[in-house]
This record gives sequence, structure tokens and C-alpha cells, in this order.
Amino acid sequence: MVHHSEALTRESGDASLAEAVASGRFDALGPRGAAMCEYAVTLTRDPGGTTRADLDGLREAGLGAREVIDLNQVVAYFNYVNRVAQGLGVTLEDRWPDELRAEHRYDLP
Repeated sequence: MVHHSEALTRESGDASLAEAVASGRFDALGPRGAAMCEYAVTLTRDPGGTTRADLDGLREAGLGAREVIDLNQVVAYFNYVNRVAQGLGVTLEDRWPDELRAEHRYDLP
């Protein structure tokens, strides 16, 4: 999570954005950002629980159809990659500080 926060801060230039996302205080992001984060949480924690109301909320927050699709794909991709990495015990690259690089390598047969 920390390395994603650092990347978000680097890409957006706004440390408060990463803090709001990491802390779950989505109201600090405004209606559009909050709606996107709430959708990401639902899709991550309970993908089968995603409803038409979730998509309507995104549209009401100002996202167009393409933006909704892009959001869905980005969230789903990060979920996929994180699960692959965690499931195989992949650790962060050497450039990350040791305190963030928990050892999780598994010996596969």
C-alpha cells in the first residue's frame, strides 16, 4: 500500500490525495473523487456486490461511460496484479526501503 501511495503522490504531485485515499477519508476528494474511491472499495472487497446504483453514482458524480470503464479496468487490474504478487511471494524491488520490503519469497517446487 505504501508504495502505491508514493507512486500516486509522485504522479499527481498532491500528497493529500494519497493520504485521503489511504486513510479512507474520501470526502476530502470532492464528490467525483469520493465516488470513484467508493466504487474502487466495493469492487475490491465485494465485486459481486457491485450494483447498478454504484454505476449510477459514478455517472451522477460526472463520470462518462468511458471513464467508468477505465475506472473499472484500473481497479480490477491493480487487484489482479496485487493478488498475483502476494500469492507468489513477490517482494518489492531493491530501490524500496527495507522497512517496506517484507520478505515473502516462496520456494516453488
